[in-house]
Amino acid sequence: MESDISQAFQEELTCFICLSCLTEPVTISCGHSFCRACLQLSWEDTQLPVHCPMCREPCQQKEMRTNIVLKKLVSIARQASLMKDLSSEEHKCVSHNETKRIFCVESRIFLCQLCSNSHEHRGHRHCPIEAAAEDQMERLLKQMASLWEKIQENQEDIEAEMGTKTLWMDYVTLREEMIRSEYRELHPFLCEEGEKHIECMRKEGQCVLEKLIKSEAMMVQKSKELREMFQELMAMSQEPYVVLLQGVDDMVRRSESMQLSMPKGMEPELSALPITGLTERCKHIQVHIFFDNVTTSHSKMNLFNVLREFSFGPHLKDTSVDSVGCYMASWGSSKFISGKYYWEVDLQDSGDWAVGVCEDSWLRNTNQMTDSEGAFLLVCMKEGNHYSLLTTCPLYWHYIERPLGRVGVLLDCERGCLSFVNVAKSSLIYRYPPGTFKNPVRPFFSSGHEGRTFNPAH
Repeated sequence: MESDISQAFQEELTCFICLSCLTEPVTISCGHSFCRACLQLSWEDTQLPVHCPMCREPCQQKEMRTNIVLKKLVSIARQASLMKDLSSEEHKCVSHNETKRIFCVESRIFLCQLCSNSHEHRGHRHCPIEAAAEDQMERLLKQMASLWEKIQENQEDIEAEMGTKTLWMDYVTLREEMIRSEYRELHPFLCEEGEKHIECMRKEGQCVLEKLIKSEAMMVQKSKELREMFQELMAMSQEPYVVLLQGVDDMVRRSESMQLSMPKGMEPELSALPITGLTERCKHIQVHIFFDNVTTSHSKMNLFNVLREFSFGPHLKDTSVDSVGCYMASWGSSKFISGKYYWEVDLQDSGDWAVGVCEDSWLRNTNQMTDSEGAFLLVCMKEGNHYSLLTTCPLYWHYIERPLGRVGVLLDCERGCLSFVNVAKSSLIYRYPPGTFKNPVRPFFSSGHEGRTFNPAH
């Protein structure tokens, strides 16, 4: 009868997935329990809803709650198994014929009471084997949790790098078309110079693409290493305490070392190659812009903070977004309806800035900082040491060298298009296609300048 109860008890403490004793048991919505690591691996590549591995009932969330009662029962069962192992002849001290019930932390060996008081071990840290086993199991579980987090972060980075690779190829193609079109309008007789410009850009683009491929391959290799390490830790967590105590230290050290060097995603960027005569042509129609309307904000819900998540993606969690700073927005009183205009804005080393034009409907919109419809802007955001360039309406990420000093804005009302110029490099940053806007627009500028007095006009 007792053996039947013991057998039934053992079955209840067995994970349906790995068929071993439960390790850090968690319970899901249907009531069934599994090892946390087993369930994480089982659900990792599955979209919601996930299903219980045992009864197949759907779960709307990947929610796992530690089962405190089962965890305690597992601990009792493991301690009983440890006592049984220690009572064997194998664990009796040969010198003193006593059961080894003390664990030497420094030497990672079992000792009897007399051996622990010997000259060899007197200065070492000792503790009862039962307590040492529980401590080392908790240490192992914490290491598994840390490693699993790194595995997930690395997987996010792999997916981000794959996306960047695709976006990069599309971006280089877009710039080829844009530069060719610019040369066609600006220098119809300088086709050879335009093709040289494009060829230089293509070579740089291919070089960056190869680096992106290499970076992705390094992340994939790291993923393999991390997962192999996780499987080792899982296997160790299922071992009897007598085995775990003597093997976990080296394994944890290897896992910690592996997590120290994680491959990081690339920040690809094209050089701002000059276009002969670009700024000279623009200066013929240059106007002085008065940004008469100025407003400041200390709210987190501003244009820059809203766009950060889109811009920096998974890397945002590694940087501080708590500081709001002081953000200034200004726009001109005059509306542009027809003609061509060019003006320059001095960025004055501002980290966050936006230049361009906007429609009155956007200025009247109370949600203007979270909705860019009606605003045609080149936006730069700084997060830590990272910078990102975007254009709005629609949102588009640009992989071009960040302009320093002045940005030129070329507005063609007749064609409904807008261009941005890197003045220092005489280089085209971006040109909206004709027909981008039809309504009258106003010049707009915004920056994050930490409360300094700031005048965008040159």
